[in-house]
Amino acid sequence: MQIHQHAKLSVAPMMDWTDRHCRHLHRLLSRHALLYTEMVTAPALVRGGAVHLLDHGQAEHPVALQLGGSDPAELARAARLGTEAGYDEINLNVGCPSDRVQSGTFGAVLMKSPELVAECCEAMRAATSLPVTVKCRIGVDDQDPATVLPQFIARIAAAGVTRLTIHARMAWLAGLSPKENRDIPPLDYPLVHEMKARFPALHLSVNGGIGSLDEVEAHLSAGMDGVMIGRAAYHAPAQILCAADRVIFGAQTSDSTPEDAARAMMEYAEAHLAGGGRLNQITRHMLGLFAGRPGARAWRRMLSEGAHLPGAGPELIETALGRLEEAQAGAESVCAHAANPV
Repeated sequence: MQIHQHAKLSVAPMMDWTDRHCRHLHRLLSRHALLYTEMVTAPALVRGGAVHLLDHGQAEHPVALQLGGSDPAELARAARLGTEAGYDEINLNVGCPSDRVQSGTFGAVLMKSPELVAECCEAMRAATSLPVTVKCRIGVDDQDPATVLPQFIARIAAAGVTRLTIHARMAWLAGLSPKENRDIPPLDYPLVHEMKARFPALHLSVNGGIGSLDEVEAHLSAGMDGVMIGRAAYHAPAQILCAADRVIFGAQTSDSTPEDAARAMMEYAEAHLAGGGRLNQITRHMLGLFAGRPGARAWRRMLSEGAHLPGAGPELIETALGRLEEAQAGAESVCAHAANPV
């Protein structure tokens, strides 16, 4: 399967969340969904020499590196570093609205500078043989999305970019925090769908507020090439990813289970601890693994309270899993009694 086919369903790049431990967990749940790194800034790689930010495991593939920056030459060098590190795609962030990103003149503020974005993309494409993609908003501040977005897409396409992910919200750079920018600006899915109709040759994915596989299927049925899920894939990963290979990609395989993933993460955690890591660096990404299931609260509590303690090891995951299974058995017993009262 080629990289653009994996983009039929992807997990969004999310700062402080989609690190390599999170991506390892997500890959255990879905073999096919495209995963993204947290945004890595080009200055950190090129000027700061922070190449450790490119660390990832072979098990994570297919995985894309998202870069932040606005200097074409610097982004080109960062793209080359990402290529050498073994990533499958290089993505340019034109959507993050944080103050830190704005002060660096990249992220969502670049929606105001399509010519500069195009120049950055051209430089990156010249520096790597990997696909160079863009993740953007529908507009920022007082821009008219219906006017700005097609102009932006046309300019980026002219620079040779063939795949974009569009977060279907405006970004308000003044007056809203990054968190508020994820919720308050209204979603405009019809505009994103219209962009697919206007640019049929491009591979366009929609992002923003999508929380179930049913919604993913609805967007795909409406003509979108791909769907990117963010917070829902983090807070309830099993609900999004366990059936994704079968439902979205048509795989003739059994769905994955969060129980199997939890057990596999024990072995992964053991290796991480042997290398000097801490258990909570891994388990913090596992808290939502059983969201909506009996025992989920006990699972979260045990991992949250125990993983940071000195000497905490993979056996904590095993203990928490045992408690969860006990809670599930108890819930099933109650249901059976209710269905067949004495």
